[in-house]
Amino acid sequence: MKTSFTIGVFGIVCNEQHEILLCLRHDISKWNLPWWILESGESPWEWVVREIREETGLDTEVESLLGIYSKPDQDDIVFVFRCRVIDGIITKNEEAKDIRYFARHMIPENTLRNHRVRMEDFFSSDELVMRKQ
Repeated sequence: MKTSFTIGVFGIVCNEQHEILLCLRHDISKWNLPWWILESGESPWEWVVREIREETGLDTEVESLLGIYSKPDQDDIVFVFRCRVIDGIITKNEEAKDIRYFARHMIPENTLRNHRVRMEDFFSSDELVMRKQ
């Protein structure tokens, strides 16, 4: 039997104050990192740049791969990239009713749990993180 995996790509975007960009979703009223599920025809690093643009209005470039997360019970693999803003203005859309930067100690309580873990890994590790979630 062939197993198929879902591949998620996430972007951690920081401003000059080292605050992380989060989006407040319309559908579940939770804060999250910009992300989406990889589709055929693009690399994960190309896809995350496009998704950040679509979700936030910001043009970014990938600086590095920060983490690879496995969710074996769901057959999910997640890539988390550090991205740098190169242009654009934050723009709300049909997916996000609010988009803001948050300091590490000010991450909202209603942020998705797995996203909180990925942000903590970003703040606390200088090496590639590989973790089951």
